[in-house]
Amino acid sequence: MSKPTVSPLKQVSKETLVYTIGNNLYINLTDRCTLACEFCPKIQGSMDVHEYNLLLSQRHSVEEYIKEIGNPGQYDEIVFCGFGEPTLRVKELVKIACYCKESGTRVRVNSDGLGNLVNKRNILPELAKCVDALSISMNAQNETVYDQHCVPAVKGSFDSMLEFLRLAPNYIPDTTATAIDGLEGVDIAACESKAKELGVKFRHRVLDIVG
Repeated sequence: MSKPTVSPLKQVSKETLVYTIGNNLYINLTDRCTLACEFCPKIQGSMDVHEYNLLLSQRHSVEEYIKEIGNPGQYDEIVFCGFGEPTLRVKELVKIACYCKESGTRVRVNSDGLGNLVNKRNILPELAKCVDALSISMNAQNETVYDQHCVPAVKGSFDSMLEFLRLAPNYIPDTTATAIDGLEGVDIAACESKAKELGVKFRHRVLDIVG
C-alpha cells in the first residue's frame, strides 16, 4: 500500500525589517502612516522599493531589528524610512537609534513631521538623544495643495508639520524639508522659501524616484 502524499509546507517569506540602498541601511519600522499620499507606491498598490517588499504583517520587536542590523558601524548611515511613519513607534525608534549610535554611525529619520501631533507631546528631545538628521516631507506650499496630495487623517496636519519644522533645528540642527517636483500645484520655489523662513534646509525630490 502506497503512502499518502504529503503536501510540503508552504514557505513563509521573511519580512523585510531592514534593507540596503548603496551603503546605507534603511529601517522598515512600520507600514502604518498618518497620511495617504496619492503619489506613494503603497497607495498605488505596490509595497516594493527597489527589490524589497516592505509589507509588514505585524509589529516586530526592538530585539528583532537589532538582530537584523548586526553591526551598524559597517554602514555610512542608518535611515528610518519605509512605507510607514517611523514616529508612530517613537519609543522603538529611539531604542534602535541609540543602539546604532553606540557604534558612532550617523542616524537619519525620514518623517512626515506629524510626530508631535500623533504622539500628543514634543518628541524632539527624545529624538535629539540619538538622531543626527531629520528629513521632513513638506510636500506643498499651502494647506490646500498639501491636503490634495497627502490626504492627512488628522485635521491641522499641515500646520502641525510646519510647527515641527520650526522647532526641529533647536534640537537637531541638521533638519531638511523636502518637496516633490512633478506634483500638480506644488510650487517648489515657494516650498524652498518657506523652508528658509522656518530655518531649515531644503531639498527638492523628483516624482517616482525612491531612495
